[in-house]
Amino acid sequence: MNVMDIINQAGGISAISSQLGIDEGTAQAGAAALLPAILGGMKGQAQQHPDGLAGLAGILGSLGGGGLLANVLAPGASDVNAGNNVLGQIFGSKDVSRTVADHAAAQSGVSSDLLKKMLPLLAMAVAGYLAKQASASSTGAASESPQSGLGGMLGGLVGSILGGGQQAAPQPAPAAPTASGWGGLGSLIDLNHDGNPLDDILGMAGKLTGR
Repeated sequence: MNVMDIINQAGGISAISSQLGIDEGTAQAGAAALLPAILGGMKGQAQQHPDGLAGLAGILGSLGGGGLLANVLAPGASDVNAGNNVLGQIFGSKDVSRTVADHAAAQSGVSSDLLKKMLPLLAMAVAGYLAKQASASSTGAASESPQSGLGGMLGGLVGSILGGGQQAAPQPAPAAPTASGWGGLGSLIDLNHDGNPLDDILGMAGKLTGR
């Protein structure tokens, strides 16, 4: 089961389709095209932040943590400002968000304007899910704070993405990443199911940088 399946089962796709006034098939197609960039942006921030994974953990917590997913699932319109704050952190500029939406439109056939509205909602759902899982994983571990728990999970994500014998760049972050820290989340982001989630991220990264 991948991230798309998890967000769908949590009710995220249904909530997004309802808020945007579109059918769930369109919402699913758009979300599937946007997810690699969102996950790739989070991975990039974990690598670039001065505090590494712990820094990104703190960012997700300060942006609302697990409450971000609850915001999307709640009746009524979500606070898209929270989603835009997430995007600002992982992409750095609105230009990147626009490029992501344009690329996803070409991939999915969903209009770029609609995907621009979907992007902050999906970013909230993903960030909220990751933060919620991190909090759950650290519960009962007296020596582990919620932030360090999320740092460990993000480390697992980076390690899983870079798997297949490739090594992550040196991090000023906590412990070496392990796939078990994510409970197998590396497989969740392999959106094309070819066993290598890295190609999903690299494909989007190449588009954003023009390579």
